[in-house]
Amino acid sequence: MSDNIIKDPEVILCDMCAEEERKPARKTCMKCEISMCVQHLQAHLTTPVLLQTHPLTEPMALCGTTKCPQHGKLLEYYCLDDMTCVCVSCAIEDQHRLHNMKTFSTAHTELMEKLKTEQKALLGKTDDENVSLEKWEKSEREKLGQCSVSLIEAVTKLRDLSLTSVQSSVSTRMVAIKTSKKSMQAAQDETDTFRFLQMYSQVHQDVEKAKAVDLRKGLEPGSDRDKLVQEIRQSGAKMMKQAEQFWGSLLTLVDPENHQELFATSSDLVFEPQIFGPGILLSKDNRKVFSKSSLGVCSAILLLRSTQSVPNFQRWLVGLSRESDWTIGLCDKQSAKNLMNGPVYGLRCEDNLLVSLTTEYEDDSDTSTSSEGFGLQKADMIKTEKQCKVSSTLIADLGKSGDKAVRPEMVEVFWNFASSSLSFFRRPGQHQRAEILTIKMRLNSWNLVPFVQLGKENVHNELQQHWTCSCGKTYHKSISGYSTGRSQYPPNASCPCGKIIGGWSVTEMVCELR
Repeated sequence: MSDNIIKDPEVILCDMCAEEERKPARKTCMKCEISMCVQHLQAHLTTPVLLQTHPLTEPMALCGTTKCPQHGKLLEYYCLDDMTCVCVSCAIEDQHRLHNMKTFSTAHTELMEKLKTEQKALLGKTDDENVSLEKWEKSEREKLGQCSVSLIEAVTKLRDLSLTSVQSSVSTRMVAIKTSKKSMQAAQDETDTFRFLQMYSQVHQDVEKAKAVDLRKGLEPGSDRDKLVQEIRQSGAKMMKQAEQFWGSLLTLVDPENHQELFATSSDLVFEPQIFGPGILLSKDNRKVFSKSSLGVCSAILLLRSTQSVPNFQRWLVGLSRESDWTIGLCDKQSAKNLMNGPVYGLRCEDNLLVSLTTEYEDDSDTSTSSEGFGLQKADMIKTEKQCKVSSTLIADLGKSGDKAVRPEMVEVFWNFASSSLSFFRRPGQHQRAEILTIKMRLNSWNLVPFVQLGKENVHNELQQHWTCSCGKTYHKSISGYSTGRSQYPPNASCPCGKIIGGWSVTEMVCELR
């Protein structure tokens, strides 16, 4: 029996037994770095000093792994944060001193319970949940297959249509050239004057037809070519749309986090006006903002409202005018009309500068992020206006020629409730997304809501007081109308350059919620 045990590589043998009589080990001493059978283990179990200072484990092959490679001390604790065994010096003095430390036995018990809970959760899934990933993969494969088949059919149809038409046109032109050459040769060979003159009319027609042949390739001008060009344009537009869908489906399949569809997931999002400056109009569906003022500058503060409850995150896209300054993000609903005095997290584009806005605390008492502070009481999270301040950080100077940053015209905002993060992305096209900024927000008790501000801070107050013409003259509003200091103009009077003071110009959309 002893020989069988020795030959079995999975059995840990006693290190204190004679070589020819080694018995299976019952425990391994981490400090002594030896494995012991029942007989040789008695000293560790009956001697108080050994029992308290020599940790015992189930039989294991040590191979010199019980000592800390940095301090050379016995590994006695387990760091739950880094998931590694450490010695007492690591736990007290070095990088693990602020981590969650446990003794081996306690860590073993807690981690075993965690594994049992996770195992129970996995085993408790229904059959439908277990095969959902396979169903998703099959669905995506079928979708891509249909897209690729449609794309190939569209490309093939467009190719055959074009090549067939060109081939027919080229054949017709080659026949015309050959016919003219044959007619000219026959006329030159004719010696009878009367017959030559009778032939010349047809020869002239053949030559003119050959001369009209377009040697620059393509189709011959005419209604047939115009009709074909129109058909190719229509078919090509459909083909490009199918190609874009196929391309987007591929990107969404392999990288869904960074390649979502361009359109927002919550189509019920609408604008809720807080402040409208002069000349600002809102569409009937509350999703588009128009500027109908000749001021050239618009002013509005709008909250984004949704009738649907979103459990984990909220996502919206805003199309913006090149001309207007704007700020997008989250603010406290009570301070929406005066953003800089209240808590705000956002992205601002003003005077060709791209700036991030964050709310910071003046005292250092609150340094925990939302992911770390779920155990805090609500009273501990409440902050007054004096305890916080809004700070701005320059991201890019869009006016510098050497700066690669581009003024965003389509901005996607992603608000992750669980991680309390707010991300901004530039959306240059379908299925294209480039991250501009991600803000990690602090814990607070404010009622944060999405908002969009058009124009500069407090610009709505200024616009109600003066109007600047495109020629550069500024007119200040008075009781009787507009004035340039000495002269006063009645409402809708003309500037010397011909513009109507305070009048209306072409309506332009400055903001659209997607």
